[in-house]
Amino acid sequence: MHRRLRYILILLLSLTIITLWWPVNDSDCNFEAILASKTTKFQVHATKVIVQPWRGRHHVYGIFMIPNEYKQAPFFVLTVQGAGSYCSKQFGQKKNFNDIFAEPGTYLVRKFIRTRIALRLILQGLYFQINDKQNWTLTFPELKVGQHNS
Repeated sequence: MHRRLRYILILLLSLTIITLWWPVNDSDCNFEAILASKTTKFQVHATKVIVQPWRGRHHVYGIFMIPNEYKQAPFFVLTVQGAGSYCSKQFGQKKNFNDIFAEPGTYLVRKFIRTRIALRLILQGLYFQINDKQNWTLTFPELKVGQHNS
């Protein structure tokens, strides 16, 4: 009985480790090409960061204040120092999140990183790094002249 329990615990521990360290790439675009390109890009740091993965899914995110002219941008790249970069299409533009209100001429975007990635980084001792809003950046590709319409 103890031997079987030991094997089950080893299996569960192995599955947990694999789940936390398994790379995930479900980006909507080629973020490496965007970040490496020499074209002009607009970048903004997070206004606020919430890192509470122990509360479950959707509790590790940054809130960004974006100028209205970028509402028409088809996508952006989220970069979190230590966690990597992720390309995403825009959705969920709001005027307030968590007691943060968009200034005139701006809107807010809340962008998540995966809970398991956050847990892995915390286990590696990087909690304060991912909890620093200066380490969260949204990068927008250069807007075409016709896209500047609000």
